[in-house]
Amino acid sequence: MESRTYYYARVSTKEQNLDRQIAAFVGLGAEEREIITDKESGKSLDRPGYQALKNVILRQGDTLVVKSLDRLSRSKTDIHNELQFFKDQGIRLKVIDLPTTMMDLPEGQSWVFEMVNNILIEVMGTIAEQERLTIKQRQAEGIEAAKVKGKRLGRPPMKRPENWEQVYGSWKRGEITARKAIEMLGMKTATFYKLVRTVENR
Repeated sequence: MESRTYYYARVSTKEQNLDRQIAAFVGLGAEEREIITDKESGKSLDRPGYQALKNVILRQGDTLVVKSLDRLSRSKTDIHNELQFFKDQGIRLKVIDLPTTMMDLPEGQSWVFEMVNNILIEVMGTIAEQERLTIKQRQAEGIEAAKVKGKRLGRPPMKRPENWEQVYGSWKRGEITARKAIEMLGMKTATFYKLVRTVENR
C-alpha cells in the first residue's frame, strides 16, 4: 500500500489565520486536499480536523507534517500521548521546526534520530505547556487588574429609557399592552423583554 503525506495546521481562534503554516506546507510540495486545518484551542484534542486525521484519514505507513509541536497540543502530557499513538499506529510525524524529524532515516541509524528527537520533543513540549500556563496567568492578572480599577467586565448594562418606570408600571398593571409599551419606549421587542427579566430578577 502506497504511503501518503498529510499536513495539519491549527490556530487558536477564528480571528487568526493559517497562512504562515500553509505556506510552509506548500513549500514542501503539499496540495490543498492534503492539508487539514482547525481553528480551535490547543488545550483540547477534541478538534474536528485533528480527530478526522487520527480516526479516518491516516493509516499505517503514512506521514503527518506539522509546523511546530504545539500545533498538536499545548499540553506536555497530550503531546507525549499523541506521539505514542502515532508510533503505535506506524505513522511518522515530521515537525518543520525540529529539522531532525524531517530527515530521511538511513538504514540502521534510526535509533540515533529517535534519541535526538525524544530530547528535542521533551524540551519543546515543556516550552509549549509553559506558554499555555503563562497566557492563562496573564489573562487572570488582567481580569484582576480590571476589577481593582473598577472596570465592569463583560457587556455593559442595558440603559433604561427615561419613561421606563412609568411605562413598565402601566404595562404590569394591565393598563397597556406589551406592544403599546414597546412602542412608547421606542425599543425592540427582544430588548424590552430582556430588560423586564433583568429588572424582575433583581
